[in-house]
Amino acid sequence: MAIIHRLDNNIINKIAAGEVVERPASIVKELVENSIDARATAISVEIRNGGISYIRVTDNGVGMDKDDAEAAFLRHATSKIKSMEDLKNIITLGLRGEALSSIAAVSQIELMTRQPGSMSGYNVINHGGKLIQAREIGCPEGTTIVVRNLFYNTPARLKFLNSTRSETAAISDLIAKLIMANPMVSIRYLNNDKTIYHSPGDDQLINCIISIYGKDIKNELIPVKVELDELSITGYIGKPTITRANRTHQSFFVNGRYIKDNMLTRCVEEALKDWMMVNRFPWCVLHIEIQPEKVDVNVHPSKTEIRFRDPQVIRYILTNSLKKIIEKQPYIPRVFSSTKIMTKDEFSENNSDCEKQIKDIVKGKVRLIHFLN
Repeated sequence: MAIIHRLDNNIINKIAAGEVVERPASIVKELVENSIDARATAISVEIRNGGISYIRVTDNGVGMDKDDAEAAFLRHATSKIKSMEDLKNIITLGLRGEALSSIAAVSQIELMTRQPGSMSGYNVINHGGKLIQAREIGCPEGTTIVVRNLFYNTPARLKFLNSTRSETAAISDLIAKLIMANPMVSIRYLNNDKTIYHSPGDDQLINCIISIYGKDIKNELIPVKVELDELSITGYIGKPTITRANRTHQSFFVNGRYIKDNMLTRCVEEALKDWMMVNRFPWCVLHIEIQPEKVDVNVHPSKTEIRFRDPQVIRYILTNSLKKIIEKQPYIPRVFSSTKIMTKDEFSENNSDCEKQIKDIVKGKVRLIHFLN
């Protein structure tokens, strides 16, 4: 008896969903990126119950016609690439054609879409990967997707989700990254009908940062602008006054895509190490623009991991550029640069002031040098 058999489409979609849909934040990421690829200039994201029971993403993009609206739920169906050559020059955020089919496989999803100039729109309802309804409707131009009851048909996956508070925090952090990645798009984010973020969409990165961190952070930032033939680096690094206890406030974007990359993190920390206290990490928002063929974004379905063709070149340019930028800031001293130097003999000669001298050394006001006479 044969022991190798073909899996049916239902099982295949659920397996694929395990890679694409890790948690509610994964759904928000895929849907917002689809809206950006659809040339939307305004996007609204609404969630309830940490995105587990309800996610709604609305945009004013190009929309879809009847055939595309139904085909969008097919696995590996995409408008982003057509041939092998397109994989060498990816300029869109999406590329695999797995998002909607994977989301539909583990949720109850509804799509409403209308193209500009069309008399009517189209509505598609899909539950667990099965088409429930497809019909013409009246709706605004653009696309709205509503996702309800995530993992309703895979209760084992539902049990592995974190608390509502943790899932909400993950979505909030993701939306902040998407806002800073796309200054030209106005993104509004609501949690339980309360507006959390609302970016202006005026193509000014600083205004995106202010919409997330507040206006007080503006005076704590150092602008970064590096223009080279190989790549360009723009954004902001924080002064030592806003260092953090962890790396969650380090944001890197490559060709408009938010990514997580240990090499870029090490570059920033290496460049700023002389200005950082121990166990503190720099704040930064950096956009790197590089030729698409010099970076591989087709590494993982989440698309947050990439590979540079010449990582050592990127490392050298980024590290040295940031060093030069921060060295030009006269109001940022190096460690001990403004402290008084005291020899060991000077410290022992004046015992009456010993206690005060010890306090000054602890506070960093005085640096004790043992090898000087």
